[in-house]
Amino acid sequence: MIDYFALALCHGLLLIALLRLARRSDVDKDAALEDEADTLSAREKRAKRRKLSATAREP
Repeated sequence: MIDYFALALCHGLLLIALLRLARRSDVDKDAALEDEADTLSAREKRAKRRKLSATAREP
C-alpha cells in the first residue's frame, strides 16, 4: 500500500522549494544576456568613435 505520509512529505518539500525559487529575483536574470548586451554596447561605442574620428580627419 502507498505510504501517504511519505508521498505528502516529498510533494510538500518540492512545493516549498518551488515557492522559494519563485520568490528569488536573481533567478529571472540571465548573466549571459547581460554580458552580451554590454559587449554589443561596447562595440557600438567603438564604431561610433571610429566614424567620428574618420569624419574629423576629412577636411
